Amino acid sequence: MIDTPEKERTASNSPASSPLTTSSKAEQYAELVHSRRSVRKYDADSAFDHEAVTRALNLATLSPNSSNMQLWQFHRVVSDDKREQLAKLCMGQNAAKTARELIVITTTPYKWKQRAKMNAAQIRDAFNGREDATSKRAVKYYEKLIPFLYRNDRFGIMGAIRKVIVAYLGRNKPMVREVSKADLRVCLHKSTSLAAMTFMTAMRAEGYDTCPMEGFDSKRVKQLLGLNPKDEITMIIGCGPRAEDGIYGDRHRVDNSEVIIKH
Repeated sequence: MIDTPEKERTASNSPASSPLTTSSKAEQYAELVHSRRSVRKYDADSAFDHEAVTRALNLATLSPNSSNMQLWQFHRVVSDDKREQLAKLCMGQNAAKTARELIVITTTPYKWKQRAKMNAAQIRDAFNGREDATSKRAVKYYEKLIPFLYRNDRFGIMGAIRKVIVAYLGRNKPMVREVSKADLRVCLHKSTSLAAMTFMTAMRAEGYDTCPMEGFDSKRVKQLLGLNPKDEITMIIGCGPRAEDGIYGDRHRVDNSEVIIKH
């Protein structure tokens, strides 16, 4: 079922479909996760619905992200010429050369002021006429704490000052320690990675496959796409219909006992 896009869409869009039980939802999700692989080669002769990418990206924007700041962008590279150029900048990886569409996912840290303002306004609107301590704390969070955490200089001096402040304040109580400029970069890339995973899972539900790539010339990719110099590329994802030889081997994972630890 998962391998056929048309069948997937017909089933999911049918108004006559009965609601899924919890167990069947879990089974379908497990099937989806088990069937997802990083596909290195796509079939050039199979049909590909670019609207499936639209739907998957719409779902990706619903992904959880730090403080609901949504500091991400999804750049779709569709044209043959741009895809060919971008594939070269991805070191000629097969997953890029044969992809029917390439998605460049970036963080946009310089947009923090407008996003903080947006979130504060949304809270004020949601609690209009019934303000309480919770809403006031939430507004203060976006108007006071977010600027404290997100305001940075070129050399990271403000982040170093924040480190000293939280170390002092955290002597006798729990305190968030990751407040430097580098820490913020990690935070934003974690958020965009969550969105990337949502996108890849959604594409699998559409019957297509993906491959996340980290091997690329970020400087030249930014130039090719005309990105803001302050944008940071989290990953580039190739997508399309899986070729028969698109997976290079059996899935291999270390034993769960090594990575799942109960405390």
